[in-house]
Amino acid sequence: MKHPVDAHVGKRIRHRRWMVGMTQQQLADKVGIKFQQIQKYETGMNRVSASRLWDIAEALGVSISFFFEGLAGEGVTAPAPAGDILADKEALELVRSYYSIPEAQRRRLFDLARVLSDAA
Repeated sequence: MKHPVDAHVGKRIRHRRWMVGMTQQQLADKVGIKFQQIQKYETGMNRVSASRLWDIAEALGVSISFFFEGLAGEGVTAPAPAGDILADKEALELVRSYYSIPEAQRRRLFDLARVLSDAA
């Protein structure tokens, strides 16, 4: 049976990997393990050791604390709030696309989105 913390950490690994456009195989290669192990981590079926989490954080360009953001405490994951970006694949794809745009155009797009949301 998977522990809620392991499932949460696995979900955060999967979302960060997806956000940076990395495959399970690419992450596994960077960390020095097989991609099947990444699959098990992402589903929460296997726990990620501290040293492995360190390696994954380095490969994905985040701090270790990133993987624990959103935990309620006592080892229980808080329910996803309405509009939780990590729970919405379309929102993740939008953010990923947004960050692939060159910075000057991205700023202009951001300003346009702000104007449109104020007008709505």
